[in-house]
Amino acid sequence: MMVWKPNVTVAAVVVQDGKFLLVEEETGLGARFNQPAGHLEAGESLLAAVVRETLEESAYHFTPTHLVGIYRWHAVESHTTYLRFAFTGDITGHEADRALDTGILQAVWLTSDEIRASKTRHRSPLVLRCMEDHLAGKRYPLDLLVHYE
Repeated sequence: MMVWKPNVTVAAVVVQDGKFLLVEEETGLGARFNQPAGHLEAGESLLAAVVRETLEESAYHFTPTHLVGIYRWHAVESHTTYLRFAFTGDITGHEADRALDTGILQAVWLTSDEIRASKTRHRSPLVLRCMEDHLAGKRYPLDLLVHYE
């Protein structure tokens, strides 16, 4: 019997000067936009994961302040179900010379209209949904999440 489990991921929904931080990444379908995001690693807290992934993919230091939402999405092509924890927060630094993760082409700052207009180039429908939830003011306290060692 096969054991089913979702892939747990984290994402940073970051706004600065009216623009959202996205990364352009190479996928099997070509270059796609996503929030800085990635998989939770063994022994890692959700907060540590989103800080790490944001730095690795965008070279920006991110301090989470709120949870925007928790999203379940099933990618039909790959038969993979994702459980995404999306956070918002503040940029606290930038390492301009830092090499980005393999597959990441660049970090970009786009307006909400530019993101909506690029919908066909999004990595998943979660890119737009997380941005729209952020714009709608969805914010949940971080103490909602409990990490036991």
